[in-house]
Amino acid sequence: MTEALTHRGPDAEGYYVSKETLLGHRRLIVVDPSGGQQPMTRQQGNRRCVIVYNGELYNTEAIRQDLLARGYSFRAYSDTEVLLTAFMEWGPDCLERLNGIFAFAIWDETAQTLFMARDRLGVKPLFYTQQRGRLLFASELKSLLAHRDIEPVIDPEGLAEVVALGPARTPGHGVFHHIHEVRAGYCLTYTRLGLQTLPYWQVQSRPHEDDLITTVANVRNLLGEAVERQLVSDVPVCTLLSGGLDSSALTALTVQTYRREGRGTVPTFSVDYRDNDRYFQTSLFQPNADAPWIQHVSAYLGTEHQHVMIDTPQLVEALLPAMQGRDLPGMADVDASLLLFCREIKKHATVALSGECADEIFGGYPWFHQRQALEAAAFPWARTADNKLRCFSSELRQTLQPEAYMARRYEETIAEVPRLPGEDPVEARRREMFYLNIQWFMANLLDRKDRMSMATGLEVRVPFCDHHLLEYVWNIPWSMKMYNGREKGVLRLALQGLLPEDVIWRKKSPYPKTHHPAYFMAVRDLLRERLLDGSSPLLPLLNRPVINQLMVSDPLAGVGDPWFGQLMSLPQLFAYLIQMDDWMRTYKIRLI
Repeated sequence: MTEALTHRGPDAEGYYVSKETLLGHRRLIVVDPSGGQQPMTRQQGNRRCVIVYNGELYNTEAIRQDLLARGYSFRAYSDTEVLLTAFMEWGPDCLERLNGIFAFAIWDETAQTLFMARDRLGVKPLFYTQQRGRLLFASELKSLLAHRDIEPVIDPEGLAEVVALGPARTPGHGVFHHIHEVRAGYCLTYTRLGLQTLPYWQVQSRPHEDDLITTVANVRNLLGEAVERQLVSDVPVCTLLSGGLDSSALTALTVQTYRREGRGTVPTFSVDYRDNDRYFQTSLFQPNADAPWIQHVSAYLGTEHQHVMIDTPQLVEALLPAMQGRDLPGMADVDASLLLFCREIKKHATVALSGECADEIFGGYPWFHQRQALEAAAFPWARTADNKLRCFSSELRQTLQPEAYMARRYEETIAEVPRLPGEDPVEARRREMFYLNIQWFMANLLDRKDRMSMATGLEVRVPFCDHHLLEYVWNIPWSMKMYNGREKGVLRLALQGLLPEDVIWRKKSPYPKTHHPAYFMAVRDLLRERLLDGSSPLLPLLNRPVINQLMVSDPLAGVGDPWFGQLMSLPQLFAYLIQMDDWMRTYKIRLI
C-alpha cells in the first residue's frame, strides 16, 4: 500500500508497527529535510501518539510559539512535529488553529484511538474503508486497492458516478464499492466502539457590512498574506503563469515578496501545444490566446520564464498515466497535459503556486452570468451532459437512471447551502451557485491538480483556497464582485498598481487545451481501435450507432458544445471513453 504512493513521496519512506496498528508513509521533502521523518512519534508523560501526514501548514511558526509558551519543546522545525504536538495539546480542537493543506492520521497509543482530518477545502485527498473489523485509509484509491482484501468492485451507484457525473465525483464518494472519502472540512474518529465522522468547518453566511473601499483593501491584504505564507519552503518554488488575471496576480505578489526578502528571481512556467497558434479559435470560453499575455506579464515582472510545449502524440500517450493518477477516468487531455506540464516543472522546482479556485470564489465562470444557467435546477457545468450520456446503451441508462442520479446529487447539495435569512431571492440563488461550484467544480479541479502534480512529486499550492480569503469573499455581494460590470471585478480592483491595466482587465481565459485537429483524429482512431477489440470491457456499456455517428464528424467543423465545464467537448468525450476502457482493463474492474 505504501509503495503504491511512492510518486507522492519519492524522497523517503517509513513505517510504524504495533499490535493494533500499521502505518506507512512516503515523504516529499519540502520543509526540514532531516527533522521531518514519518511516521513521527511523540511521548508526553505516559501518552504516546504517532502521525502520518501529507500537506503543509502555512502557520507553523505561530502554532509553535504558542506551544513553546505552554511548555513544549521541539526536536526540529518541521510542521509535522508541530501538528502532532498541537493535537496532543488541544485534541480535535487543534483543527481550528491550522492554516494549510493537509490530510493526516494520528494514532493515540494510550487511548487506542485513531483521529483523521482533511483540510477545509479538500486540497489534499484522504480515502478510507472498513473491512473485516479494520479501518484502512490512504491518500489515493490505488493504495487501498493494493490491499489484498480490497477488490476493484464497482456497484451501480459507483458506475453512475463515472457515467453520469464524471469527471466530477460526489463529495465523500470513493466510487469503488465500500470505499469512502473524508469530505473536505471533516474529521474522523475510530475506536473499538466504531467510526464517527464530523464536520469541523463550513463556510458561514452573514451580512457583508464593509464598503467597497474597505472590501477591496481586505481582498488585497488577505490574498497577499496567503501568498506570503505559502512561499515558505526549503526547496525551490515557482509559479504557474498563464497571463490571466489569477496566475498573474499570484506571480506579482510572489515577486513582491521575493524582492522584499532578497530571494532573487521568481521562476515561472507556462504550457501550450504545438501548432495551437494555427488552429486556435476564439469562443465564449476562450476569447484569446495566452502566449502574448504570458510574455507581457513575465517581462513586466522580471520573472525567469520557461515555456513547456506539448505535442499531440504526447497528449494521447499520457491519457493512461493521467487516468492512473486519478485512479478514475478524468478530464482527458486536460489532465494529461497538466501531468506532462508538472513533469517538466519538477525538473526545476518542488513547489509551485497556482491560480486555481479564483473563479469559483469570485464568480468568474460564464455560468455565473448566464440567466439560463442560473434558472436551471442542474449543475451548470453539465447542462449539456446528454452529449455524453447518449453514448451509453439504453439498457445501461435504464439501469443507472443517470439524469435522476444527477438531479438527486444536485438537490442534496442545494439542501446544504448555508442560507442568509432575508436575502434577496436572486442573491440567494447566486449563493447556491457559489456553493455548487465550491463543493463540486472546484473539488474536481483540486483533485486534478493534486493527482497530476503529485504523480510527478511536485507540490502545488493554491493561495486562492486560503480559508480566510474564501470566508470573506463568500459574503461579498454580487454587485461588488461584479464591480465595473466585469466578472471578478472586486478582485481586479484589488490588484490595481500590481499589474499592467490591460492584464487586470483582460477577459477570462481558462486553462489552455489543444485545438489541433490531429488530436481529434488521434483519439477518434484510438477509440475505434478499442471498440474493434471484442475483449474491451467497455463495449457492453456503449451505444455503438451513436458513437459511430460522432466518429464521422469533421474535426475542422467545430466540436460542439462542451459537455463538462468549458474545455470538454467531442475530442475529450472520445478521450474520456478511452480512459474508461483503460480503467476497466488496468484496474480489472468487476461490475456488480
